[in-house]
Formats: sequence, C-alpha cells, structure tokens
Amino acid sequence: MSFCQTQSVFLLHQKKDVCRFVELTYLDMSNIEQIQLFGDRQIRTAWNDAEEKWYFSIIDIISALVETDRPRKYWSDLKRKLVAEGSELSEKIGQLKMKSSDGKMYATDVADQEQLFRLVQSIPSPKVEPIKVWIARVASERIDEIIDPEISIDRAIEMYRRKVYSEEWINQRLQGKKERKKLTDEWKRVGVKEKQYAVLTNAIYEVWSGMTAKEYKHLKGLKKENLRDNMTDTESALTTLAEVATREISQNEDPETIAHSINIARRGGGVAKVARDALEDQLGRSIISSENAKTLNASESPKEIEEQ
Repeated sequence: MSFCQTQSVFLLHQKKDVCRFVELTYLDMSNIEQIQLFGDRQIRTAWNDAEEKWYFSIIDIISALVETDRPRKYWSDLKRKLVAEGSELSEKIGQLKMKSSDGKMYATDVADQEQLFRLVQSIPSPKVEPIKVWIARVASERIDEIIDPEISIDRAIEMYRRKVYSEEWINQRLQGKKERKKLTDEWKRVGVKEKQYAVLTNAIYEVWSGMTAKEYKHLKGLKKENLRDNMTDTESALTTLAEVATREISQNEDPETIAHSINIARRGGGVAKVARDALEDQLGRSIISSENAKTLNASESPKEIEEQ
C-alpha cells in the first residue's frame, strides 16, 4: 500500500455541540482562531490513495484527549484493555513511518476513521464525551434512515442547501442518485457482484470523460469527497446519461458474464461521449472541469453557510 504524507494537519475541535475532524491546510489557517481546540494539538495524518482513507496517529489523538505525559504507556494499557474486552481492534491497527518532533521518521501506530471512532469510545476523558455523544447521535440517525429511507433524502437535501448548492443542482443530483440506484439494481439482477461495481463504473467514466473515477477525483483535487457532489451541472448530466444508457442496454441484452456487462458499460459511456463531443463542438471548449464544490460554491463564506 502506498501512503503519502500530506501538507495538512487534523485538529480536533468542538463547535455547536458537534465534534469532528477538520482538515486545515498550512496554506489556509486563517480561521483557526474561530475553532475551539482540544489543547491545540496537531494530529499527524497520512493519506492512502489506493484505499482512499485517512490514517491518524493514535499517540497524537491520545495526547490531545487525555491528560497524560506518557501517551505511549497509556496506549499500551488501552490495548490490553481492548483485548480483555474481546475487541479485535488492536490486532487490526497498523503502523506507518511519521515525522516526530525531532524531525526523524519513526514507526507509529495509526488508525483509520472507523477504527478511530471505536478507539475513542474506550477512552474515559471529558474531552471525549462530546465525540461519544456525536457518534451515538449519528448511529441513531442511521437507524432512523433504515426504518424510513425518506429521512435520509430530507437530510441530504438539507446538507446540500447548507453547502449553498442551488435548488436546480440539488434536484439534478437527487435524480442522479435515483438513476444510479436503478443501474446498481440492474447490475445486481444480472449477477454482478457489488465489489465489481467499481470496475463497471470506471468503464463508463473512461469512455465518456477519458478518466477513471479516481483520476477524475485527482483532477478536481478530491480525496474522500464524493465525485458527483463536486461536478458541474453539465458533468453531472452527462454522467447520469451514461448510467441511464448503460442500464437500458443491459436490460435489453440481459448479459450473463461480467465481460459482457463491462462491454455494455463502455457502450453506455459512449452514448454520453457522443453528447459531450457534440456540445464541445458547439462551445469550442472542454466541459470537463477541475473545479470542485469549494470553488463552485465559493460565492458564500463558510461562516455564512453555517449560519443559514
């Protein structure tokens, strides 16, 4: 697995009774005064491009959340506690070389986001309580959404509005979600395994956009963010067209092999490629954009978004 150290730090903060991890690049630290930090601690991180995951230094997290001058000893004791509880978390923890305060690289225990949330639940600290409350709230919300899926749609709409997406964009995005679900249902019907969806999706993207989904995300400067949430109206419309075409062709041909489904995905992407070429001929420019949600919705400041 290839990891890359980023020019970023993650800072634990609490605001409006919600705890979360916020990425603050060294190039944009202007809003640091507005954030209530837990000890103003920097959390060393690494990004795994293949897995599309952030990994966090466990020692740094403990130092930020626990009043101890021996975080390594605390972590050692906590691992034993986890084993006694029957947790397999400590067995799944990996190591990465990270730069220490002395400037040297040392092997450091790291956790991904899911492991980190499990880990903090075992730390008895007043600073952790808001995170535990937030995790419990999110879990409750997800259960509500399973019982009544319409709730998740309403929450998605509200989230997009808070991010200053236009009502037109939101409607188009929800339609795109609906068509994507129809496509994955079709893939499931013909026997495509869920782990193969990414292969078919890349086949669609490569034809109409000239890039895999990951390459497209790189163009837009994205990591964990959803690619579709960072598309322009035109990019989103062409993606939906490609997926609708793929579903229609699949229903018409009833493929029995993954190779046939890949061929259909490429042909579905080809339908959108024809539309893209025709539009670009009219415009005299490419419709593929490196812009993402941050630049597309930069008309309002983060403060204004938060206060809505």
